[in-house]
Amino acid sequence: MATPLECREALTTFSENLGKATGNAKAAAQLDRSLSCWISDLDLTFTGQLRGGHIEGLDEAPGRPSTKAQIRLALSGDDLVALVGGRLNFAKAWGSGRVKLEASILDLLKLRSLL
Repeated sequence: MATPLECREALTTFSENLGKATGNAKAAAQLDRSLSCWISDLDLTFTGQLRGGHIEGLDEAPGRPSTKAQIRLALSGDDLVALVGGRLNFAKAWGSGRVKLEASILDLLKLRSLL
């Protein structure tokens, strides 16, 4: 089971990868939206602001998200680490229910180039 530190490091790596995006992915990474990532097996939520191609102000708190972010992820710590590390395909994980992603339809359309 991934630790809270490993999950934070994975989100930091994801943020760094967003900053390196090009083409359509770069446009999607430029969204300005609130973000939450609930790590189900740790019952821990990371929150921040997706802005300028990075995740800013990454905070963590126990339990489920206390407020509804504009972009919401829910997955296990191991799946987060595997997704960011390229060992888990997002589409397959989402299709099987291992990863849950909620956002507006417009945001989902923009985010698809990142996933």
